Amino acid sequence: MVQRRALEQDVPRDMSALDGETRSWLEALGFTVSNAQVWHEALTHGSTGEPRDYQRLEFLGDRVLGLTIAHWLYAEGKSDEGRMAQRLNALVSKAACAARAREIGVADHVRMGKQAREDGAHDSDNVLGDIMESLLGANFIEGGFDATQELIRDLWRDAVDGAAGKSKHPKSALQEWAAGNQRRAPEYSVVATDGPDHARRFTVKVSVYKVGEVEATASGKRDAETEAARLFMEKFG
Repeated sequence: MVQRRALEQDVPRDMSALDGETRSWLEALGFTVSNAQVWHEALTHGSTGEPRDYQRLEFLGDRVLGLTIAHWLYAEGKSDEGRMAQRLNALVSKAACAARAREIGVADHVRMGKQAREDGAHDSDNVLGDIMESLLGANFIEGGFDATQELIRDLWRDAVDGAAGKSKHPKSALQEWAAGNQRRAPEYSVVATDGPDHARRFTVKVSVYKVGEVEATASGKRDAETEAARLFMEKFG
């Protein structure tokens, strides 16, 4: 997809404006677009310096998404509480939201300051995940819960039908492996952080006494721990 020239320039200050291309993109995806200011806010990153950014709508969208996915899993009637919780956590994680955002091309429509964009924030899991949730919050404001639930079901169908969250979480698998092999419990520690605040990267080390250690890096501490556990099991499990 071709990047719009506006993304390479200083963002406009008009909080009521919504780019025509962005409106068409939203409507084609099934979003309910009426109040341009709501959608302008949903796509505005804090680096623009504007008084309103996506954070309030992201807070709302996170709750709408969680309830929708929880109801969806419950309605399937196939899993107990523990398995539903495991799948829910996987399906509403920042990485899962960022994956949906990349699938629909969110990065091409984010309003962001030049420096933040040059730092790579427009492709950060944290930013894309948050904006995916903010778009759901905006749709809830504009179209209500039923319309937003239907939209989420469309955007998340492949993930729900797929394997997300069905396999045992890597940290749980490692914990059980260590116990089953009469080893001490795995220990996790943050060994490095780097990058600007909006695109922070964490490097985590997981070690099992008298077995070994592995490091992994991700955009969140928990994600780095998960990846480290997965890599540890690949190497030593």
